[in-house]
Amino acid sequence: MRNFVDNMTDRQSNSIDTDNVPTLYLLPVPLSDVAPEVVMPSVNIDIARQVKHFIVENIRSARRFLKRCDRSIDIDTLTFAELNEHTDPREVAAMLEPMKRGMDMAVISEAGCPAVADPGADAVAVAQRKGLKVVPLTGPSSLLLALMGSGFNGQSWAFAGYLPHDTDSRGRALKEMQRRIERERQTQIFIETPYRNNKLIAELCQRLPGHMLRGIRRDRPERIDTDASTLGLGQGKLQLR
Repeated sequence: MRNFVDNMTDRQSNSIDTDNVPTLYLLPVPLSDVAPEVVMPSVNIDIARQVKHFIVENIRSARRFLKRCDRSIDIDTLTFAELNEHTDPREVAAMLEPMKRGMDMAVISEAGCPAVADPGADAVAVAQRKGLKVVPLTGPSSLLLALMGSGFNGQSWAFAGYLPHDTDSRGRALKEMQRRIERERQTQIFIETPYRNNKLIAELCQRLPGHMLRGIRRDRPERIDTDASTLGLGQGKLQLR
């Protein structure tokens, strides 16, 4: 593991690789409304300046992010392929066409790390199958920040993505999480859209034992830090605003 980390550090100490092999960079985005240089390494900003072809979850937010990286970037000279939950999987391979011409590309999510609970994973999968070079870059991850701030077991944890919308299916998923917490002491991490947060929190308090701990993390758009609180499910009421 140490060698892997050292190699990644050496790789990111330079802006763009100079071995003339086209690279698909996985370029993280800030989780809140702060300047990119506050939460991202300078190498990421350099790559954002130099790459001309992007695969993005949302073109408008990607253009805005790049302008915040460097206002001198000429957005009109860049190409954007939109890859989101509505994209036909058969269209993804064509998005990597610039790499066949020797061009570097970058994948940008709406927020946080691309390809983690993110449609960008489809582009990475195609690139890996084709033997293309893929380089993930250091950046903010809501999952790791939540785990770091919780005090929960960081040696064994699982990420479940979004829980099912169906009440019965969601109940079964929560029961399975409870089983893993109790038997394996495995931290369970999942995400939810803001407008469903309070309903889900109420359901957790209703369905799971009161002694079980909950860790809740939320971003504040105007700040670089985030709220992270850990309480027993039976400890009072929590409303996110």
